[in-house]
Amino acid sequence: MKSKVAAKTGGLTYQWQIMQALDIPDDLIKKFSDTDFWLEYFPPLAIKDLKSMGLKVDWRRSFITTDANPYYDSFARWHFNKLKSLGKIKFGKRYTIYSIFDNQPCMDHDRLSGEGVAPQEYTLIKMQVVEPLPQSLNCLEGKKVFLVAATLRPETMYGQTNCWIHPEIEYIAFASSKENEVYISTERAAKNMAYQGLTQKENQVDILVKLVGMDIMGVALNAPLTANKIIYTLPMLTIKSDKGTGVVTSVPSDAPDDYAALRDLKKKEPFRKKYNITDEMVLPYEPIPIIEVPDLGNLSAVVACDMFKVNSQNDTKQLADAKELTYKKGFYDGIMLVEEYKGQKVQDVKKLVQTKMFAEGAALKYLEPEKKVVSRSGDECIVALCDQWYLDYGEENWKNKTKELLKSLETFSDETKHNFAATLEWLHEHACSRSYGLGSKIPWDEKYLIESLSDSTIYMAYYTVAHLLQGGNVNGSVVGSSNIRPDQLTEEVWDFIFFKDRPMPSNTQIDPDSLSKLKHEFEYWYPLDLRVSGKDLIPNHLTYFLYNHVAVWADQQEKWPKSVRANGHLLLNSEKMSKSTGNFLTLEHAIKKFSADGMRLALADAGDSIEDANFVEKTADAAILRLFTFVEWTKEMIENQENLRSGPFNNFNDKVFHNEIYMAINKAEKAYEKLLFREALKVGFFELQVSRDKYREVSLDKMHKELIFKYIEVQILLLSPICPHICEHIWQLLGKPGSILNATWPQSGEVDNSLLTSSQYLMDCSREFRLRLKNMLTTRKKGSPEVVKPNCASVYIAKEYPPWQKTVLLVLRRLYETNNNSFPDNKEVMAICKDEELVKKHMKKLMPFVAYVKDRVQSEGASAMDLTVPFDETAVLTENLAYLLKSVELEKIEIKPSSDAEAKIQEECLPGRPYSVFKTN
Repeated sequence: MKSKVAAKTGGLTYQWQIMQALDIPDDLIKKFSDTDFWLEYFPPLAIKDLKSMGLKVDWRRSFITTDANPYYDSFARWHFNKLKSLGKIKFGKRYTIYSIFDNQPCMDHDRLSGEGVAPQEYTLIKMQVVEPLPQSLNCLEGKKVFLVAATLRPETMYGQTNCWIHPEIEYIAFASSKENEVYISTERAAKNMAYQGLTQKENQVDILVKLVGMDIMGVALNAPLTANKIIYTLPMLTIKSDKGTGVVTSVPSDAPDDYAALRDLKKKEPFRKKYNITDEMVLPYEPIPIIEVPDLGNLSAVVACDMFKVNSQNDTKQLADAKELTYKKGFYDGIMLVEEYKGQKVQDVKKLVQTKMFAEGAALKYLEPEKKVVSRSGDECIVALCDQWYLDYGEENWKNKTKELLKSLETFSDETKHNFAATLEWLHEHACSRSYGLGSKIPWDEKYLIESLSDSTIYMAYYTVAHLLQGGNVNGSVVGSSNIRPDQLTEEVWDFIFFKDRPMPSNTQIDPDSLSKLKHEFEYWYPLDLRVSGKDLIPNHLTYFLYNHVAVWADQQEKWPKSVRANGHLLLNSEKMSKSTGNFLTLEHAIKKFSADGMRLALADAGDSIEDANFVEKTADAAILRLFTFVEWTKEMIENQENLRSGPFNNFNDKVFHNEIYMAINKAEKAYEKLLFREALKVGFFELQVSRDKYREVSLDKMHKELIFKYIEVQILLLSPICPHICEHIWQLLGKPGSILNATWPQSGEVDNSLLTSSQYLMDCSREFRLRLKNMLTTRKKGSPEVVKPNCASVYIAKEYPPWQKTVLLVLRRLYETNNNSFPDNKEVMAICKDEELVKKHMKKLMPFVAYVKDRVQSEGASAMDLTVPFDETAVLTENLAYLLKSVELEKIEIKPSSDAEAKIQEECLPGRPYSVFKTN
């Protein structure tokens, strides 16, 4: 990852520089010219760093996935032979992303940038230059010369009024595959054409003339389909040389960019003169109605430009809005007006027009990468038409079976599920062969290697038996405990291991007990419970993984994967990691800087969703301090046990804390089951520590010894998946037997929610009393005497709501439940409540009360609309009177019913919201 990110920044040009940045000694760098040295050098370092992190791995099952490992090579060959026998692998010419420098297809894992980018198909429109040829093309006299433009909308060619070129872009004229025909485009586009059979010499561009756009400005053209017999090349300054051919057809009736640019030329005579454009090349040409678009008429671009107030071709934002509207509505809702296809939908006609133009020789099929792709060798890739072995993804029966798997697949995120479903709709025919690199050879055609995303789609099955075959080494150089040599792993042997109904092979010298043990390992571990990987692999490797499991275990659906957890990339301090900017951190350096557990805590806190996670160094620093403080506090509790209380958990705060421990266990378990580590950290560490701190605060008569040590034990068990080293250390401090890694999940009990609600009520009351007292002491009118600090208070408690508020609560609950557990607009609430007889006299108080209830529902849930509270307010406050006196710094607090108070206080006092009155005795 480090080398890839660094190279992407452009800061490091050569691989040896990247290796130096990785602290690889210069005398070793030259050895990397041998591909096998990569396999020797990096795996031990990766294992070392992952062990330092505390990763829990059965390292015996580690392996290299190339033919350097003869065991895995045998497995990969068996896998591919199986796919071929099932008709899943085919051979033929396919358009694929290709590196000319590397002389082979460039698959996703071979790319420095542009992962997931696919070939995009265009219709290449041929516009013939009218003779006599311009001076710049004199040397092509006697040849048919065409400007070729790439379009995604061939059905709009009926509306061409001109052709756009950039006056300063460099173009070339080159010999095409058609006899006596010459094409003009950018050299970049010509390279794509050369590898698609469109140039005279295969894979070569025979350049006949080099030009700039100004050399062919104002040239007369014959364009296909348009009613205009002659159109001209005109200047457009927004054309890019890195997309399409640099030649653009102009359809101002349906393309806002074309309409705005043509209108500018018509209006601005100086602009025309600057590029030698005469009036007859522009002024007579008007948009041609070819498509009827609902709400936009038959000149949709004209209407959209007026709608979005486009004044010139430089109004980028407005043009983007106009383009989005016209293209979407035009393609999906438009109806053709041209005679040949009149009345037909545009989206139905597109392919028909393209086919017609191909047949008439007026257009060609052309593809290029939909976005820029750069190979790991630094080569900008093209699209080539190659002979290839390919996996027939997208084949209807196979796709439908994979959709069945997806239905039952746990993805932990709706977005992940949707992305898989979308990929299954568009994915088709993935090239699985390449000419060189690391990997296994295609068994039946050994001049090709299996492409790197294709030889590792079911390697999880190999995990189950790797330790028995390889003897604990990653490259299979030592025979394992099964005493099986790689050459003994025949098709029949692999079939026996992985398929339940296959018989023991009869033509093998392998010990039957060893084979049975291998089969037992696979049957014990499979199906795969969980696959974790990056979200960027959903459109490729992860979907291939689903497809291949469906194919290989077609008759054993119980072996299909159970779940996939996709995650985002990792940001560092809210920015992308980049070595050139200094915002970069390796695993090794992070462990040295923050400790393994400090780093792990910050990683867990970095994010839970499929979006990019954010590792924050301040969080890691704080984590170290928090963990250290927890260890020191634990030591203090161990050393001062005699100062803690013993006996039953008999007081209010003991019971509350005990319930909060149970609640933390339950919440953390649910979070871990959903692989929500940030949530698990929040509920199982941060919130549980808050509960402990609250218990310390309210326990005026000492904390309970058994409860405190139960808390410590539960705390480290909940935290150990994230911070195993610290938790192991505390486990030993407690004198617990064995290792915490072998401990079971803590047992929970039934959570008394009313007890937790009453505890929150106590804390809310304490805070509210302090705020009221502070406000009383600091808020006074100018000139009035200083307020004497009171020493006592009366707290009034309401048993029930006033009748009008009960009515409002009932209305709100009804609206909430009928509105899918949400409140309608306040206007609707008011409209209903004002008709209630008991509410009419209190209309001024209605909406403030509604706002109060809504706020409580948002924080507490629907129970906030109950007519009574689920606990005895007087009992809670009375039992915790000593804490309240200390919290508010008073000598005396009296708890009274609201009926004893004056009318104004009764109005302010509500169930769950007592009212305090401070005084001095």
